Amino acid sequence: MSISLWKQIKEDFNQPIKNDPALSSKFELFFNYPGVWALINYRIANKLYLKGFKLLARAIMGITQIITNIDIHPEAKIGRRVFLDHAFGIVIGQTAIIEDDVLLYQGVTLGGVTLQRGIKRHPTVKCGSVIGAGAKVLGNITIGKNCRIGSNSVVVKDVPDESTAVGIPARVITKGRDKNPMAQNKIPDINKELFAYLFKRIKVVEDAMKTCNKSICNNNIEKLDTELEKIYEQYIKSIKD
Repeated sequence: MSISLWKQIKEDFNQPIKNDPALSSKFELFFNYPGVWALINYRIANKLYLKGFKLLARAIMGITQIITNIDIHPEAKIGRRVFLDHAFGIVIGQTAIIEDDVLLYQGVTLGGVTLQRGIKRHPTVKCGSVIGAGAKVLGNITIGKNCRIGSNSVVVKDVPDESTAVGIPARVITKGRDKNPMAQNKIPDINKELFAYLFKRIKVVEDAMKTCNKSICNNNIEKLDTELEKIYEQYIKSIKD
């Protein structure tokens, strides 16, 4: 649903009040929330850009970048109730599309992987998604509805709806996410799980070499080996595209 520029700006001002428990006074909005100001300036610049005042729009966002350390191209499409939390270092490219109710943390990049003009080069982020601090989402890919991208992940492939993706490159590890959109601490550490598996596997091999002539120990090793195979299968399943 299309709304007026004033109503959009009003919604942008309300997002920190709804999403940030650190906010204790509306007065703080004017000094401590660069993401809000970057979005408001973007709203104005976007209207100018679409009406043909491209140089003026770029100048507004250039000044905004200097003041807020947030780089948003005025041609990007940003929906309603988007919240840029802390926001320093956020980059949103020219053909990026951000739908409603999206949360971006500091250092997020919605970037391109080609220099070709006239095509969509940047990501689409569907409504309700959360992208963690420092994550890089690159290319003409889609982050589905209600997805969660782990901090510092590098996403170069589509992420299906209701999924969680982490890693470099990012892989989908679960379908679904915690009801708390800010629960980045509950994203599993798949690298830790893999290293734990490898260490246990080495221990089983060492024990097998030391006790290969003892049938009782061998039976125990076979049991451990079977358990490790189940763990490994679960790990492979969790990182499948």
